[in-house]
Amino acid sequence: MEIIQSLQNRIYEIRGQRVILDKDIAQLYEIETRVLNQSVKRHIDRFPEDFMFQLNKQEFESFEIQNNVKNVTSNLRSQIVTSSLIEWGGSRYLPFAFTEQGVAMLSGIINSKTAIQMNIAIMRAFVELRRVLLIKTDFKHQLDEIKERLSGHDAQLTQIYEAIENILDENAAKNKWDNRTRIGFR
Repeated sequence: MEIIQSLQNRIYEIRGQRVILDKDIAQLYEIETRVLNQSVKRHIDRFPEDFMFQLNKQEFESFEIQNNVKNVTSNLRSQIVTSSLIEWGGSRYLPFAFTEQGVAMLSGIINSKTAIQMNIAIMRAFVELRRVLLIKTDFKHQLDEIKERLSGHDAQLTQIYEAIENILDENAAKNKWDNRTRIGFR
């Protein structure tokens, strides 16, 4: 359960889809991001746009600001490499984002024991995240229904309170009339 929680923290929403970035997958599979991306490029036919896409510069910068993911290593040797690595947060290329289907497709091209185990865990994390979101959505729907009912009840309760006040006022007026000081013959 702990690993699923950790994986859920690596699942982001980009372009309206829940995705996991190539560097996170590579780290989980215990391979280099470069190796992962090379394998994907060798089998690019398996990864249509709804399975995998590359972030554009604006998305990456926005993502970087929101999630503070800039990973610049300090032991880089070349100034030229350093400047290009700093620009993309430790990589020369913009990251790839894999949807749930893309992660499932990765299991067919990366075939190490660690990759298979992590792939299963990632798929479970996606399923758990979907389940939690469905519960939240259902809970929100139920809360909206309750609010709607209560707003209808508020109007009805107001009418009941007004009717009770009118009855109490009538009773008070009747008691006042019955208890008035009488003049004349008894």
